Amino acid sequence: MKKILFVLLITFVLVAPVAAQSVVDCGCEDKPLPEIVGMVNGVKITKQDLSPETRTRVEQLQRQVVEARQRELDLQIDSMLLESEAKKRKITAAQIIKEEVVARVQAPTEAEAQAFYEKNKASMQGEFKDQKGNILEFLSYQRQQELAQKLAERLRATAQVKVLAKPSAPPLTNADRARVLAIVNDKQITMGDIEDSLRALIFNVQEQVYALRKQDLELKVNDTLLAQEAQKKSITTRALLDTEVSAKVPRVTDAEAQAFYDQNKDRISGDFAQLKAQIIQYVQEQKEQEATVAFAGQLRRASTIQINLTAPESPAFTIATDDQPVKGTPKAAVTIVAFTDFECPSCARQHPVLDRIVSEFGDRVRLVVRDFPLSQHANARKAAEAAEAAREQGKYWEYATVLFRNQSALGVDKLRQYATELGLDRAQFDASLDSGKFAEKVQRDLVDGRKLAINGTPTLYINGKRVSDNSYESVKSVIEAALKPQATLRTKIEN
Repeated sequence: MKKILFVLLITFVLVAPVAAQSVVDCGCEDKPLPEIVGMVNGVKITKQDLSPETRTRVEQLQRQVVEARQRELDLQIDSMLLESEAKKRKITAAQIIKEEVVARVQAPTEAEAQAFYEKNKASMQGEFKDQKGNILEFLSYQRQQELAQKLAERLRATAQVKVLAKPSAPPLTNADRARVLAIVNDKQITMGDIEDSLRALIFNVQEQVYALRKQDLELKVNDTLLAQEAQKKSITTRALLDTEVSAKVPRVTDAEAQAFYDQNKDRISGDFAQLKAQIIQYVQEQKEQEATVAFAGQLRRASTIQINLTAPESPAFTIATDDQPVKGTPKAAVTIVAFTDFECPSCARQHPVLDRIVSEFGDRVRLVVRDFPLSQHANARKAAEAAEAAREQGKYWEYATVLFRNQSALGVDKLRQYATELGLDRAQFDASLDSGKFAEKVQRDLVDGRKLAINGTPTLYINGKRVSDNSYESVKSVIEAALKPQATLRTKIEN
């Protein structure tokens, strides 16, 4: 059973219906969208030229911020009450949730899961046997939500809570930020508190909005280039593509189709003979799409293109680094915080990159690792606990490397085996792992990650700012930029 903290449960529990509002009030645009978003050989592409689908999706994303702002006050009130109750009982908030929510949930039966499937199968993919696990988890989570809501109501009934106003539009001035929205047992919640808690969500939305607009604009640029080239040759765009792309792409052979089927047969339902024609068509379309992109790239290199979209810059978040696995010195000018999942293939690829970075920059860089086991990875949470059990014996980094090399074998028996291979005290390791000694610590990392609106791994922060590109080259570039002010200061002092 997953341990879900109150703050996460209430996020879904207390979502009141929100009236439709203008996205103008979202306060989530990093910079105003320019009227002219791009130019191709002197031809302007305006923001009105972006597709209706993109505009609709942007509005949906921005409305998430409007809705989150409206429910955030309730979240902060309930979180404050939970922390107060935990302090009164001299236990943690996580323990209260474990005792009063998770432990009291009645496990849903297979019959209940079947009934849910029958009611909703029109919107579900796959047979019941394929969806049963997900349905059982969802029904269990619903019951946790209900118990969490009842807990919130009980805490409110015995507390002094005075709501003065509901957050609506984003604050524009310092006076707006200082406005008191609620008083909870003599503690104030201001509009600034609400907005600060939404910074991670707002940045996520900004990134997604930028990506949507950029992708749409790139397509518009390609379409414009193709149209200009077709006009030069006095033919239609379709005729141009037929001549420059389709006619030059070799036809897919039976052998290629067979090879594609063999490589993907685990995901394909049916025999090759039955699917041969469909496979040939699919592979041919993929080849032509790649050739079209290559042709557009050729046109781009011979053209003058201006893109007026600016990627959003991450705010600097305050991220706790106490009691975490660390490489480097506390006085390092740059701190990398990496949220990771031991069952995540991308994290395994990132691991040697971070090792290389730390090695190259020496005492100028400090690496801090925090856990963020994803729900789709069944063994990730226990693997994170096992890594902490290894850290307890001074072998975190060695153990983490073994886990990343064996991502398909992270069951408890294997976790114990790896401890033996590294020469750990098995009695101590097993006791820590079996007792769940580090479960709450992993949960703390997970909750802090959720507060940062992390939704995937690996997620890196350099001096508190989230890094969008985790490649070696990008991380190195960001670190070098972060070190420049210190280098300039040292030069001035030495001179």
